[in-house]
Amino acid sequence: MTSEQDALAAVLAKVGPLPNERATLLDSLGRFAARDLFASRPLPAFDNSAMDGYAVRAESCRVGATLRVVGEQPAGADLCLTIAAGEALRIFTGAPLPAGADAVIMQEEVTREGETIRVHGDVERGEFIRGKGCDLAAGQKIVTRGELLSAPLLALLASQGLAQLEVGAQPRIAIISTGDELAQPGSVPRAGQIFESNAIMLQALAMRAGALVRLVEHCPDDLERMKELFLRGLGNDALVVSGGVSVGEHDLVKPALRALGAEIDLWRVAIKPGKPFLFGRAGACFIFGLPGNPVSAFVTFLKFVRPALLKMSGASDENLALREVPARLAVEAVNDDERPHYLRGRLEGEIFTPTGRQESHALFALSRANALLQIAAQSRLPAGATVMVALLA
Repeated sequence: MTSEQDALAAVLAKVGPLPNERATLLDSLGRFAARDLFASRPLPAFDNSAMDGYAVRAESCRVGATLRVVGEQPAGADLCLTIAAGEALRIFTGAPLPAGADAVIMQEEVTREGETIRVHGDVERGEFIRGKGCDLAAGQKIVTRGELLSAPLLALLASQGLAQLEVGAQPRIAIISTGDELAQPGSVPRAGQIFESNAIMLQALAMRAGALVRLVEHCPDDLERMKELFLRGLGNDALVVSGGVSVGEHDLVKPALRALGAEIDLWRVAIKPGKPFLFGRAGACFIFGLPGNPVSAFVTFLKFVRPALLKMSGASDENLALREVPARLAVEAVNDDERPHYLRGRLEGEIFTPTGRQESHALFALSRANALLQIAAQSRLPAGATVMVALLA
């Protein structure tokens, strides 16, 4: 069996970014920048007031001083006003600072008396002024290639006057579940059947990874039907198949793929749950075969498919893995297997607790989990141990 690290390295070595595309700022949310971007203008673009109050010269402001109000500057167009010693200008938050002013005094710190104000406290130079470029300098890098584009980052780009930018493409994927034992939700299952649940889970995971799901189908254990559906799926950037990748007589995924000319690079990975994992390629389409048990499908998707989709989307290497945080283990955890085991559990505060049954079919326990803990093969972790857990949300 291939180790998890070698399997992931093999997948990522084959997969590359798709061609970039241009998108509006809003359509770029949650996608990855295709190139480095630099500020074309400083922030703020001009000295402006941080408060509603009066623009003044600090040297003129002492307790009890009286200043003559010579005008008003609202936020918006710069009126190109000027003040001299002993003068003040009514000003509002965000308004351009008049020439000659070196401070702003809050309106609460003065008393207005007709066309004058009386000052109630000393004022320091630079007080309540947002200096030009104090937040961002022109030429400063604001986006790194492969960086995830968040809402605040889009606001920063908008502040530079950008309406569109170049981003990584969203991978188009097909999802096909397999197996005679599966009935579709909304139907009446026959004796011995269970409702199919992997397709909706994998579709949701793919969408959260930024992929565009173009095809979702279920296929019975029929070689010709499987070849027909796989051929449709291979028209996408990736084909994800759940079930049928083990060694049973009804596991037809590999024969169907080989009949279509697919090259299979990986099969069977040393990971629990999820040993029967398949990775290959047919033309421009990458193929991922996941186990039929839902927890196994979930874990193998997160460990192998998700990073591949993100790399196709142009994500930088540091954005490929799930975010990990330190935690303390609530109970002892034991792994007697020869493979690393991913425990599903809940992280509440700093405490990680495994949730329910840890078998590969235990969907309810999985639904309660918000983090994964890897336990190395043949190892034991005592209660209270400090561990790193991968966040699922």
